[in-house]
Amino acid sequence: MIWCVDHDAQRRNMEIYTLRCVGMDAKGYDNAESFWEDLHKESPELILMDAALPGVDSFLLMKRIRQSCLVNDIPVIMEAKCSDELEIVRCLDSGADDCLGNPFGMMEMVSRVKAVLRRVQRHPIEDVYQAGGIGLFLKERRVTVNQDPIQLSYKEFELLKVLMEHPGEVFTRQWLYERIWNSTYSLKNRTVDIHVQTLRKKLGTCGSLIESVKYIGYRM
Repeated sequence: MIWCVDHDAQRRNMEIYTLRCVGMDAKGYDNAESFWEDLHKESPELILMDAALPGVDSFLLMKRIRQSCLVNDIPVIMEAKCSDELEIVRCLDSGADDCLGNPFGMMEMVSRVKAVLRRVQRHPIEDVYQAGGIGLFLKERRVTVNQDPIQLSYKEFELLKVLMEHPGEVFTRQWLYERIWNSTYSLKNRTVDIHVQTLRKKLGTCGSLIESVKYIGYRM
């Protein structure tokens, strides 16, 4: 899925149409707020982002993406004025993988997208995670404790995966619930706590690796 983040509706719709015509799935955002919110619920293959989004500093937004351990590996192509060399430099310096000079042709955009995706695919995401005696094998969706296999539910697996992907990072209950259960969180909701309890039991002696952070949430 390619995300097109552009306040210009005509250009955004043309990008989406062109990408779909060449066999890529795509959707659009006309503002930074909804884009940033969805970015922490699902991960696109690549982001096409306007360097002149209204109401926000697009360069700071780009830096936020690169500073977040949850989404910093998503490739980003920014769109800048081709006549403004400084703007192009700022795009690249803020962390963009490539920069399209605006105005640009749709086929050039497709070629840039394909080129960036090829570079990313040469460095595949790690599919095996280790923490103490716990082994999580992403492709096979299986977990072992001291090399013995254990059975986890779908949500337990997703919860453990998030924690193991980012060891040491503290995740709030709200963030975990909204990311894994894809629903609105309330303070009375104990779903995350209950799943952590059952997950710890299944992990046995390794369950203590999932630490409670008082008033906040959990970390591996």
